[in-house]
Amino acid sequence: MAESHVPVLEMLWEAHDPHRTLGGRFGFDDERAVGRWVAGTLAEHWGARVDSCERIVMSAGNALAWIGTPSGRMLAKWSVVPWRFSRLAEVARLTRWLDGRGLPVSAPVLTRDGRLQAEVDGVSMGLQRVIEGDLLDTTDPGQVRAAGAVLARLQDALAAYPDADRIPALAAASEPLTERVTGWLDTSAGHLPAAAREALRRMVAGAPPDRLPRQLVHFDFRSANILCAGGEVTAVIDFEEAQHDHRLVELARAAILLGTRYHDWGPVPARVRAEFLAGYQAVRPLTPAETGWLDILLLWQAMAMVPPGDDPTGWGPSALSQLPPPFAQYPL
Repeated sequence: MAESHVPVLEMLWEAHDPHRTLGGRFGFDDERAVGRWVAGTLAEHWGARVDSCERIVMSAGNALAWIGTPSGRMLAKWSVVPWRFSRLAEVARLTRWLDGRGLPVSAPVLTRDGRLQAEVDGVSMGLQRVIEGDLLDTTDPGQVRAAGAVLARLQDALAAYPDADRIPALAAASEPLTERVTGWLDTSAGHLPAAAREALRRMVAGAPPDRLPRQLVHFDFRSANILCAGGEVTAVIDFEEAQHDHRLVELARAAILLGTRYHDWGPVPARVRAEFLAGYQAVRPLTPAETGWLDILLLWQAMAMVPPGDDPTGWGPSALSQLPPPFAQYPL
């Protein structure tokens, strides 16, 4: 591989040295070695000629390589965590199915023998085409509304996915919402003021019966995983956190986390949440039961983001701003 094709190494969100990470986690001596391996693997299993390997970004046990080929820029992603291999294969099947139904996703490219993922050299690798776009800009109302609309369309499609049972469900998501929220208050909210916890507890006590349907959801729908060009969403990426839950829980979680990327996570203003929810409801209006739960779930997700101790990005004040009358006087 030519010197100009040696990739730049980066960490996605961890504060670790990427060169040490490349060796310690992925077993490569340097950039040249991993660049040669990527080129060789893609040539053998996809029949792709790599003209350049631009950069490799690592996080946990995953690595992503941006490469240039005669047919355009592509993205190779691999994992060195064996217990995730079967899930990665299922996620690849899911994204291919969604692509076939016109959803803006990054579909996997088939290997030469028709596989969606190649397990080779102790890793599971997939290949996608690079989709042009920038991460969702939450200061752009058009993009925010478009993201809300796409989430509604995506959830509709996921509800119809015929192989949803192949993606494991989390036990906690099967509990009634009242038990989930009060259970969180009992076990995970001790660092929050008692008055704020009591406010949420009273709101839950007055909520309508939990008749909200559960289904497969993306569950990591936020700026880091939404690509936009102009006022359109060009791709929703990274379905690795897909799970079964209420679509309203995902909507509330997405509204709270919408602006988060890789570092210094912080909340979006109320007007951004409102734009996002309006975009969603323009495609799928909420039912009366969902309307009765929405503010509760928004507050729950906002309070869940408040860290113990220092709060440099302002999650606490953001959660406080969502306390409706007569609870707004409680300090957070």
